[in-house]
Amino acid sequence: MTPPIARTSAEAHLYLDLTPCDTCGQRGFSTYSAVVEVDGVLCSRYAGPCGHCGAAREYLFRLPAQVMLPLGRDPVFGGPEPSMLLDPGQWLAVADAAASEDPATGRVEPADLRYAAAALDEVVKFIPAGATQVPPQAVVSADGMEVYAQEPGRFARDRLAAVAQVYRDLAERAG
Repeated sequence: MTPPIARTSAEAHLYLDLTPCDTCGQRGFSTYSAVVEVDGVLCSRYAGPCGHCGAAREYLFRLPAQVMLPLGRDPVFGGPEPSMLLDPGQWLAVADAAASEDPATGRVEPADLRYAAAALDEVVKFIPAGATQVPPQAVVSADGMEVYAQEPGRFARDRLAAVAQVYRDLAERAG
């Protein structure tokens, strides 16, 4: 099986953070990474033990044809194509989590707002040309389906763009 493309390291690390261990179901783990060749294709290999149960975990991602680096303060998860690692519901959940207030301070940091806006930009990439909303069939993960089922209207292009702009404006004003 051909590994999926991780468009950026940020996208790969986010996927790793969100993917539960097959053995115990806990999310996140400490990894070692390397660039390896698999069937003549350059890939990033992330491996390490689960922090909870110790089970060995390994993930391979094809490297993109063009490496993308973030420019400025805004995070970059990938180019114009939709993610192969996360579905639009997962991206929206990431945006929601990033834009949530810190319970200790009651604040949201500007970097977290920029991260949330970038995650919303990723949701928009799943909207087909000429459509106004993410189609339900684009949401394939259990986590993503749960987010989509709660409020499908949040997946409309205009709404996603407006919320992302609000996050960027708030981040800019906060510094």
